Amino acid sequence: MDNNQVQSKEQLILAAAEQEFLTKGYDGARTTSIAQAAGVTHAMLHYYFRTKEQLFERIVDEKFATMSHSMFAIMGDPSLPIVERIKGGIAAHFDFIADNPLLPRFVINEIVSRPERYEVLYKRAGIIIETIYRDLQLEIDRAAERGEIEKIDIKMLFISIMSMNIFTFLAYPFMEPLMGNLMADREQFLTARKAENIETILRRIKKQ
Repeated sequence: MDNNQVQSKEQLILAAAEQEFLTKGYDGARTTSIAQAAGVTHAMLHYYFRTKEQLFERIVDEKFATMSHSMFAIMGDPSLPIVERIKGGIAAHFDFIADNPLLPRFVINEIVSRPERYEVLYKRAGIIIETIYRDLQLEIDRAAERGEIEKIDIKMLFISIMSMNIFTFLAYPFMEPLMGNLMADREQFLTARKAENIETILRRIKKQ
């Protein structure tokens, strides 16, 4: 089997595993179902990923890597003004959740139902935050000293970004019947909500 075939089989397994984990949770996911959805034998799945745990951690790694690349590539770009970097980071995070709408509920369910899984999730998220925390915090502090923005703790900023963006997707299925025309067009609503989240968070750091 050449490298292209290996990569193709692996990606099919990962795509099937992602859907299985996100819709059924870790406990409900079955490697037999993943293999069937990927069009491979159960033995072949275990050839690529020896355990369900290993497969789960690979999915988590790839999701957090995608989020960090999309969000922090912008926030960590020193060529952009600090406000534009924060604005771009908010938008990138919102778009990532929009592309992975099942992910927030999955993460919360896993933490509640299997607290031991929190260690895996925390380790990935912690690495992402710490890689940019110090430099970005220093730049925010300097911009605040120059009177360009209000001073803010970067970790508090991250909490605001995550809570506002993630809640949009967690609440959507429950709020849609109550909001009438506001949520009738999903794409239109998400575009408007992203703009609202950006404006609300930037209002906190912009000099009045």
